[in-house]
Amino acid sequence: MHMQAWEDYLQPLGVRVNDLERRMHGRRNPELVRDLFGEGLPDDVVLEHGVAKERLFRNLLANDIERFRIPGVVSFIKRHADVPKAVGSNAERANVDFILDRLALRPYFQAIIDGSEVALPKPFPDIYLLAAERLHVEPSRCIVFEDSPAGVEAALAAKMRVVAVETIPTEFSGVDLVIRDFEDPKLEPWLRSQTSSELETPVSTGMER
Repeated sequence: MHMQAWEDYLQPLGVRVNDLERRMHGRRNPELVRDLFGEGLPDDVVLEHGVAKERLFRNLLANDIERFRIPGVVSFIKRHADVPKAVGSNAERANVDFILDRLALRPYFQAIIDGSEVALPKPFPDIYLLAAERLHVEPSRCIVFEDSPAGVEAALAAKMRVVAVETIPTEFSGVDLVIRDFEDPKLEPWLRSQTSSELETPVSTGMER
């Protein structure tokens, strides 16, 4: 949906990009806007482009949010309501809030970290380290659920265990478990195999693909 939003936003502006997906990964909007429109843009124009694109993204998602909800994620979060959880996302806060509120999941997360709160976004570990700090848990006792290579790289760099979620076919390396979605029968047995002394805090990312 982010790809579609950028394509829909760029088309009337006459900007054509053949490798948009690659250029998007691991970047926040200011970096991507300058890459797409030129390094010489004033800060206020960069901000306007980013805000307009994210508004378009939320409008697109609002019309079809159920199609993008990962199967089983809501029931999984509710089933483990007693385990402290955090959201750690490169996304802008407005998008994070939109997802949490539309899916009524905000009460289940004790910490919410967006991309503006750290100096370096994923694939750097800053977001996940801040999530663990706010939950008062050692990084080694956290599990991260990730569906992007950049997020997996960030979680591994933070020395956390990683469950890779295949929202789209992706090659993941170094992860502890790969699941199709949150209904995958491998997930709960694997979680039970993690002893209580080792596992206290799953750390989740956003709820949209």
